[in-house]
Amino acid sequence: MAKFRFHIRYFLLLLTAAATASSFKVPRLSIYDPRHHLAGGQTSTLTAAAEGFEPHFYNQTLDHFNYLPESYLTFRQRYFANSKHWGGPGAPIFVYLGAEAAFPHNFSGGKSFLIEIAPSFNALLMYIEHRYYGESIPFRSSEEAFSNSSMLGYMNSQQAIADYAEIISHTKEQFNAGDSPVIVVGESYGGMLAAWFRLKYPHLAIGALASSAPILYFDDITPQDAYFNVVTKDFRDASETCYLTIKKSWAEIDEMASKPYGLSMLSQKFKTCVPLKNSTSLTDELEDLYASAAQYNAPPSYPVTQICTAIDGFGPNNDTLGRIFAGVVAYYGEKPCYINEPTQPSETDGGWDWQTCSEMVMPIGFGNDTMFGSDKPFNLTKFSDDCRARYGVAPRPHWITTYYGGHVHSRSSFPSIYL
Repeated sequence: MAKFRFHIRYFLLLLTAAATASSFKVPRLSIYDPRHHLAGGQTSTLTAAAEGFEPHFYNQTLDHFNYLPESYLTFRQRYFANSKHWGGPGAPIFVYLGAEAAFPHNFSGGKSFLIEIAPSFNALLMYIEHRYYGESIPFRSSEEAFSNSSMLGYMNSQQAIADYAEIISHTKEQFNAGDSPVIVVGESYGGMLAAWFRLKYPHLAIGALASSAPILYFDDITPQDAYFNVVTKDFRDASETCYLTIKKSWAEIDEMASKPYGLSMLSQKFKTCVPLKNSTSLTDELEDLYASAAQYNAPPSYPVTQICTAIDGFGPNNDTLGRIFAGVVAYYGEKPCYINEPTQPSETDGGWDWQTCSEMVMPIGFGNDTMFGSDKPFNLTKFSDDCRARYGVAPRPHWITTYYGGHVHSRSSFPSIYL
């Protein structure tokens, strides 16, 4: 038992190092690179089936926090277990908490990390899919589940971690693993869930790895421009020239757009899929591109380096927009067209949009000291109006810190009273 405690302490030390090394990054919190094409090659993956993950379904309670008749409805929630290296009752259980995406059929990042270390700890591995994603859909179909705010109202972090608590308890019973210590693991939004799970269910998990988990990006605890300051630093560290080119490109885009036929020239310059109606659609997409490149700046592609190499290596220095477009091509690869590409909204996009419009209200903006041009602070009023227009509900910007904490308050105490 002493040897096992040593291994667990060592594992937690590894978790701390991994979490500390992770960059503090946000907007769409999925751990999966949004590009369909990685110009620099795909990251290596491990196939879930080949690694011994067996699918299971649990009849999950729709609403854990009310006693209304409809609260007792159930849905099939998918989870996976891998006992390939498990040492039996008493050996640890590592649980990867699903975030805003379906269960992946191949593994990379934190999931492959757990597969690699499982033999050393004789660990049982689990992956639990988040409600409303993948095959863990309440109601009869995704269309019904996402049809309106009444159906989407059961989709929040509190319900999600309660789901995880039920499935972990069920699995421990099934495997006769009542004495097995549990460590929950997550990345990005999943990392937030891991931290909050440990906070709310300490009797079920002895530790949590919350990697790249922006749990303090709520209620103005963290400065609004912190995220884009990190993005800017990533590009500036890669190349000062690249950073300066991006920084001055915004004014040149606006200047060209203001000219007669300027939007047509910009559409041609950037090979847009449909003609630009304003410059904002172009600048918004470039902002997302740079943010995604920084957020997923990992080997082997290192997209920030790819973009800056293309920008710095492009033709004449006075053709700023030509250099910016070279960076776009480096990021996406050769395509018939780039900006305003018609796409079908994914399950992840729709689900995360609801979550940010309800509880996950992270005030992210940027100031003049970033590479993103003029000051663009987060506007809660406009954000709330947009959410009301889409869903008929208003965001609750203070709920996360009310429920999970975050603000540092002075400690209170009370005297001991003996009767």
